[in-house]
Formats: sequence, C-alpha cells, structure tokens
Amino acid sequence: MTIWYEHAGSGEPVVLLASSAADAGMWDAQWKPLAERFHVIRVDYRGFGHTPYAASEPYSDSGDVAAVLAELGVSRAALVAASYGCVVALELAHLATRLVLMNPGSDLPKTPDLVAFAEEEDRLLEAGDARAAAELNARTWLGPAADEEARQRVTAMQQHAFTMQLAADPEPSQFRAGYDLGAIQAPALVVTGPYDLEFFRRSARHVAAELPHAELVELDWAGHLPALERPSEVTRLLLDYL
Repeated sequence: MTIWYEHAGSGEPVVLLASSAADAGMWDAQWKPLAERFHVIRVDYRGFGHTPYAASEPYSDSGDVAAVLAELGVSRAALVAASYGCVVALELAHLATRLVLMNPGSDLPKTPDLVAFAEEEDRLLEAGDARAAAELNARTWLGPAADEEARQRVTAMQQHAFTMQLAADPEPSQFRAGYDLGAIQAPALVVTGPYDLEFFRRSARHVAAELPHAELVELDWAGHLPALERPSEVTRLLLDYL
C-alpha cells in the first residue's frame, strides 16, 4: 500500500482519521477499547507518522484511504475524524455508515485568529524552526484540559511531520476530491468545544446545519483535539454513538 495502516478487532468497520496536527498515534487511547467491539482501522497520510512524503503522481488523501479499505475488503465503514481528517471523511462519505466529525473546518471565511496562527506557523517554518512551529501547534490546538504528556505528544507528532515534509524535494502534488454537504445521507455527530479557534467553532455549527442528518454536540471542556485532551471521555462518546 502507498500509506501505512493498522487494523484490529472484528465486527463493524470503524476508520480513524487523524488531524494534520498529529498522526494515527493521536488515537492510541481509543484504539484498544474500540478494537474490542469493532474492526478498527487507522492510517497515516503521506508525510505523517509512518508514511514517507515522496514525489509521486498527483494524489488525494481520501483516495489513499479508499485504497486501504479496498485492500481490506471493506466497502462500508463508520468514519471517525478529527480536524483535517473531517475533510477526508466527507470526501469518503459515500462509503460511510455514519460519521463523527470532531472540529471540522469549512469553506467559511477564515477568522483573524486562524489567519494569525497560519502566519506565525509559516514564519517559523520559513526560518527552519520545525520545533517551534510544532510547539505553536500544541499550544494552539490543545485546550486547557490537556495534560503535559498530551502537549509533548502533539509537539513530537507535528515536528516529525514537518521534518518529513520540509525534506521533500519536489513536494508531492495533492488534489481535493470535493464533497457536497447537502447530499450526504449518513447520520453524523459533529463535535465542537469552546476552547477551539473561532473559525472551527463556526465551521462545526455550519457543517451540522448543512448535513441532512447531523447532531451537534458541544463538549464544554474541549479545544481542537478532544481525543487527546480527555481521552476516556471521547472513548465513551465514540462507543455510545457507534
């Protein structure tokens, strides 16, 4: 396969799609409990975790995930996604039995806090300081419920990704498959929290309103990566919903 994947357990397939501020390791706390009840699958996109970032023909992350599912003989699955992973999940919604979208983005205008974050991240990466850029990501995306171990873990995952991506020459060309929220018929749980950036709080409400069969849930303690902030609570939420 083009990308690294891992699977365990049996029963209904459940695919875990990571944020681009992390990699498949962000689901470590949920992995074993989910595998006890489902056939659980997680992947590393190109340039993250175990998957190299090498020049290739134009590709899409959703196409890579679809290839993994085909390899495993999975035609339908529940898709559980965080942040950027929600884009991948929505592009694969035709395969979804249900969706869990944790802090999805959208095509809404970018808010000043997101613009400021992106400009500072770009500045640090252009200066060659992948560590500082990774620490910025950990500060930005983890809410106050996260402990120091989670902050160090996000920093390490993001620094590893930055290091691989910055070393790529030439950089692989990626395209977006696209999706139509109004046409997605799978039931969806959209998760948001008050400690996320304004753009993602607005986006979660927008996505939940546009999807035909969606429920919006606000976790009053959550930032952008609740699966890493309060892992046990997110595990219970997933087990209950799935």
